[in-house]
Formats: sequence, C-alpha cells, structure tokens
Amino acid sequence: MATVDIDTGTVLKAVREIAPVLRENGRLTEERGWLAQENLDLLDQAGVFRSAVPRRFGGLDLPLADQFAIIAEIARGCGSTGWVANAWISSAWIISQYPDLAQEEIYATSGGSLKVSGGFTPTGRATRTEGGFLLNGSWRFNTGIRGADWNILAALVDRTDGVHEEVYAVVPADAMTLADDWDVTSAAGTGSCTSSVTDLFVPAHRVVDGMEVLEGQVPGRAHTAGSGREYGLTAYVMALSAAAYVGMARAGLELFLARLPGKGIAYTHWEEQSAHPHIQFQVAAAANKISAAQALADSWTLRMQGAADADERMSVNDRVEIRSQIAYAVLLAKESVDILHSVSGASVIQRSQPFQRVHRDIQGLALHGLMAPLGGFEAYGRVLVGLDPDTEFF
Repeated sequence: MATVDIDTGTVLKAVREIAPVLRENGRLTEERGWLAQENLDLLDQAGVFRSAVPRRFGGLDLPLADQFAIIAEIARGCGSTGWVANAWISSAWIISQYPDLAQEEIYATSGGSLKVSGGFTPTGRATRTEGGFLLNGSWRFNTGIRGADWNILAALVDRTDGVHEEVYAVVPADAMTLADDWDVTSAAGTGSCTSSVTDLFVPAHRVVDGMEVLEGQVPGRAHTAGSGREYGLTAYVMALSAAAYVGMARAGLELFLARLPGKGIAYTHWEEQSAHPHIQFQVAAAANKISAAQALADSWTLRMQGAADADERMSVNDRVEIRSQIAYAVLLAKESVDILHSVSGASVIQRSQPFQRVHRDIQGLALHGLMAPLGGFEAYGRVLVGLDPDTEFF
C-alpha cells in the first residue's frame, strides 16, 4: 500500500487551524454526548487518524513526541475531542502489537486511517471454541466506541486449573451493543458509554494474551526489530494520554488571558484585573506549571523514543519513574486550570464560557485510575525505597 505524502508539520498546521472550530463546537459536543460530526470530519481530513498506523499500511507512523504534540493541540481546541482522538490513536497503535495476520486484516482494510476504541478492564468472559473464542460481557467507559472502526476488549478466560487468564480481543465496533448511559459532568462529549456483546465469535488471531501484549511479546509479529515503535503498551498509552491534559491546560490559560482586557474585580476599585499583583502571580504560576508538565513530557518522550530506536526494553525502574512523571504532569496541568478558575470571577460559570468546560473536563479526566497520582506515585516511591513496584501497569 502506498504511503501518504504528509508529515507531522502538515498535520499539526491543520489541527492548529481547526482548533477554534473544535472549541466553538464544544457546547454542541457536550450537549449531544458525542463529538460534533464537523470535528470528526476535520480531524480525518487533517490526517490525525493516520498518526500511529504503520507506513506499510498507508499510515504516518509518527514518533511519540509528534503524536503527543498533535493530541495536545486537539485538546487545546476541545477536551472531549482530544480525549477521543487520544483513545483512537493509541489503540490503533496497539494493533501493531498483534500477530501479523490480525494487522493485515485490520490495518490493510483501513486505507491508513484507523479509529480503534477499547474497554481495557476485564469485565467480559472469553470461552475457547474451535478456531477462536466466544466473547460475552459489558465494558464501561468505552471512549470513542460511537465512531470507532474496531474495538479492543479485555476479558477473562477460565482455565481447567481454576485460574483466570486475561486476554485482549479485537472485534468490529459495529458488533457492539451500546447503552445510552453516558450522563456525566466531565468529558461529556466523549460518548464513553457501556458496550456489550453476546456470544460473539472472535478468531484466534485477534485474541492475545494480556501479559504478552503488555510486554510486547505477542508471537507472530515480523515487523518489530528496527521499527522504533516498540514502546511498551502501558507506557505508551499513558504517555500519549497526558497530552490531552497539557492541551486542556493550555486552553485554560489562553481563555483566561482572552477575558482579561477590560475586566475588573467585582466589589473593589480595581478596574483592570490584570493590574492586580495577585492575578499576575497566579497567571505566572499557572503558566509555569504548564511549562513544567511539557518539560516532563519532553523528557519521557525522548527516553522512550531513544529506547525504541535502539531496540531496547527500558528497565522496570525507568518505566516506573516515567509513570510517576506522567501522573505528576497530569497533576500540574490540572492545578494550572484550578488556579486560573479560582481567580476567574463568578461569570466564568456560564455555559457560554468555554473555560468552565475546560475546568470540568480536566477535573473529571484527572480522576482516571491510570493517570491519577496515587498509583503512579506509590509504585515509584516503592522502587525508590528498594521495594518491588507491586503493579504490572508501568
């Protein structure tokens, strides 16, 4: 398949140009509980959904730092759109961790532009049958399922010894039954509803062992050495997800500054809020938190890309440290928006103000179990004091 003649700069330029449209559609996206069709069309035209697809299948196969920059820019326009794009791009990369037979089936029919969603909590059951598995279950918080091409589902397989084995199955997104249960105060436009299947047959080549895929050790993959894209599943998904938070924080600062000219401080003699030293201090603090989050991202993307380019597996300690840095960057991004919200004045709560949506979106998404500081800090703290990290998610 011929590769597409566009690069990171072209995609980034296109996304920057459409970011105001994504923001303008923010209220519509939130009210309908799913992305505005205009957002989807514009991102597709920009080549966003080619970002992580291998070049041999018509994708762009961009390095991690470039993918991060694209997601951050989308989220600067709309948090929900950025989060969905992140889910689709990162899960499209996960397909590269499957056997070549599955890659040929999924990538080769995509034309190079692929949207993959996923339910990664093993709340389903997979039963072995001739040629594959029968899949049953429901998965909550399935971000992007309403517009995905394919869907990755975690499930448990019963073994004869009574132990459960975890697997990841890839199924066509249109095989899922969707519930109308996404009614939330944050990231409402992501459409992260519950999805279900009943007795769905999944061929064996589209089902992989959970630990093997986490460690990048799934057999039957010919295009691994020298690809520069073997990051490790958890590290990659977390690293890319953090871009959405950085993008939302940038949006918060941009929107706050845009409201300053001519805005006074109510019930005081300050006619210009921007002239007050406390406001100046808070703006500087917020901006520095965003810069610090980006600096951490620059560091971990460089380390992860360097290891991938050298065909090396990062050490456990390095991976745990990076997970902790990602969690801290998310915390910094959230804190920057919190600071600005605290000095925005009461008028900011109007739904017509995009800032209030940024604030609610980053507050809610910061609660994500994998991105919240509790797990990441605990694992890194354990390693620092000489203990095992006590988790496989790094």
